[in-house]
Amino acid sequence: MWEVAAVTDQDALQLGSVSLGSRLIHGTGKFSSSTVLAAAIAASKAEMITLAVRRLHLDGDRRSELEGVELGRYTLLPNTAGATSADEAVRLARLARAAQLSDFIKVEVVGEPETLLPDPLGTLEATRRLVDEGFTVMPYTSDDVALALRLAEAGAVAVMPGAAPIGSTLGVLNPHNLRLIIAKCPVPVIVDAGLAVPSDAARVMEWGAAGVLVNTGIARAGDPVAMARAFSMAVSAGRAAHLAGLADRLGGGSSPTEGMPSPPANP
Repeated sequence: MWEVAAVTDQDALQLGSVSLGSRLIHGTGKFSSSTVLAAAIAASKAEMITLAVRRLHLDGDRRSELEGVELGRYTLLPNTAGATSADEAVRLARLARAAQLSDFIKVEVVGEPETLLPDPLGTLEATRRLVDEGFTVMPYTSDDVALALRLAEAGAVAVMPGAAPIGSTLGVLNPHNLRLIIAKCPVPVIVDAGLAVPSDAARVMEWGAAGVLVNTGIARAGDPVAMARAFSMAVSAGRAAHLAGLADRLGGGSSPTEGMPSPPANP
């Protein structure tokens, strides 16, 4: 059975002071059980996992869905999912820090409740404030090229544009903008939200994305553990293809013509 080689230490993903061997960030919502979640994360070989601060029940009043996961094995990326303002996102980030989860924070500020598309102004404001407070900020954003650049200027250690709305599994809806963000952004670009199948992940990695974040595409698969393994291989394959350099799309035939006899002249 063929296997794609894992990302080497020489090609690690650097996020702030943290170096990650895997370029797949694993989500933790929507799984049928904590046992399935733990097995999927292990199969994915992810080293960073994201978790919603709101779902952690830090007051201890209910069991957390993450109880079956050994959180100490991973770099944690708490997120502010559910926040509808910069103030709320900042409050959730501070709560995560107070609970000693991590200094990383994935900023999510919902601007539209049906699609969960991000609020650009709230996202930028929260990013600026949290960077000033010493957080390592990774904001979830739309595929707006100008906004991605402003977030990088604000001090984000990476930007996380969505391929499609959160949870939609629609795949890459706007390849042009995603490729522009990847090409122009001075910080790592991690494609987040909407990736449905491993080929989606391989595709954006081939374009030069630094990594991907996948949740629903794994959690809602028929076999989440097998799908997590497939996404892991796709990310590695896409990264290897990017480093190898993609062939130019010139069109025409691929067979050599040197040394071939000339066609007969017209009588």
